[in-house]
Amino acid sequence: MRIGLLGTGPWARAAYAPALARHTALRFAGVWGRRPEAARELAGRYDVPAYDDVDALLADVDAVAVALPPSVQAELAVRAARAGRHLLLDKPLAVSVAEGRAVVAAAERAGVASVVFFTARFQKEPEAWIEEQAAVAGWFTARAQWLGAVFTSDSPFAASPWRREKGALWDVGPHALSVLLPVLGDVRQVPAAAHGPADTVHLVLDHATGASSTVTLSLTAPPAAAGADVELRGEAGTAQLPGSSEGAVPALARAADALLTAVRTGRPHACDASFGLRVTEILSAAQARLSDSGE
Repeated sequence: MRIGLLGTGPWARAAYAPALARHTALRFAGVWGRRPEAARELAGRYDVPAYDDVDALLADVDAVAVALPPSVQAELAVRAARAGRHLLLDKPLAVSVAEGRAVVAAAERAGVASVVFFTARFQKEPEAWIEEQAAVAGWFTARAQWLGAVFTSDSPFAASPWRREKGALWDVGPHALSVLLPVLGDVRQVPAAAHGPADTVHLVLDHATGASSTVTLSLTAPPAAAGADVELRGEAGTAQLPGSSEGAVPALARAADALLTAVRTGRPHACDASFGLRVTEILSAAQARLSDSGE
């Protein structure tokens, strides 16, 4: 399958481009970016064409991988779907429900497959743990902490305008939800939300299974305090999300595998654009709760 990359930033360079180039069932077919010089530089590393016109790239591929800010991603995903191109997208799918719905509607109308890259859902140990815990009945509550040091370290993502604007809720919130939802069920409501230090937010979630969860999200944690932790408690006792033995590139390769399988079988993956939309809806509800609280 010929796949083009939209985006040239740190995430595109560190994860997407190497994952696409190494995948044996994909042909990395080109790069487009909002900065043509960056697209030429990245494309040159992998000896693939750089495109100044996104529609020209869409005409030459079967699928696109998108490593762009969510609002830019949503617009281009709609455009790619309308051109009949399958979609390998990043989280969050969008930062507004309307944008997310537009992506889902375009993919459904065009009959194209989609996969949204929620990292933990494609890493071996976390993925296996999520599947195992989803089969266990009687979970009572969960605690999730996703604490990043993006704005308190030399992270290459610290200069990201959309992360500066939207903060941890929208950047690492999707990660936490991608783990909690398949285990505890959909979120019926967000009963409480409050701000912590800097961009830190605290959420209380009410799940369809009757369980509740608390979620703490931050991109401004002290580097020594950064990390991700999910703990479940219920009738079976306790369970903790394991760490991963691998980085983003192998996980992205599995996301590409999932897209290829969805294309071949016609069966949607659990992390398709519809799931990405649901995550956007929950995050939007949390954002509204934060606004309602007056904080």
